[in-house]
Amino acid sequence: MRRQTGLLAGMLLILGSAVLVAFDDKTGNGQKGEPGMSSNKRNINAILDIFSAIERRDVSRELELFQPDVELHWPPSLPYGGITRGLKPEHNSWGQTWIPLQPTDAERKMDPRVVAASDDEVVVLWHQRGLTTGGDRLDVEVLGLYQFRDAKLARAQMFYFDTAAVLNFLAKASSKPVRSGP
Repeated sequence: MRRQTGLLAGMLLILGSAVLVAFDDKTGNGQKGEPGMSSNKRNINAILDIFSAIERRDVSRELELFQPDVELHWPPSLPYGGITRGLKPEHNSWGQTWIPLQPTDAERKMDPRVVAASDDEVVVLWHQRGLTTGGDRLDVEVLGLYQFRDAKLARAQMFYFDTAAVLNFLAKASSKPVRSGP
C-alpha cells in the first residue's frame, strides 16, 4: 500500500510539473471545439462532461464523448478489473457493479478535480461512492489518467487509493442479510 501511494504521489508530481500547461493557449490545433481553444482545454471540458454524464446516467452523452475503440483500465484486483475495449458493455463492468450501489445523487456524485492536463492527457482526482442495502457507505478517492484523441476519450486508467476498502465494501454489498426469527 505504501509503495502504491508513493507511486501515485510520484506520478502526480511528474505529471503536475511536466505536463501541466497554460489553459489560455489560443493557438488551437484543428481539433473540434471552439475556434482557438487549446487542445488541453477541450480535453478538460470533455472529461468534465464525461463525469457529469456518468453522474446523470446519460449513457448516450457518454458514448458521444468516447472513441469507438476506447480502452478502460481498472485495477486487476477489483471484480470489474482488467482492460475493456470498445463501447459495448461487458460482464462485470464498472456500471454493472456500481449503478445498483448508487441509488441517489449523493452516491453518484464523483467530485472530479482536474489535477493536470496536456495536449492529449488529463489527470483527475475523483470519488468512488456507494451505499449497500444494509446502510454501509463507501467514499474512496481515485486518480484517473485520461488520454484523448480528437477531443474524445481514447484511454482511461484508474488508480484506486484503497482497493482493499472497495473490495470489503463490495463483499458487504453482495452478502445477503441474515433473517432472524421464523
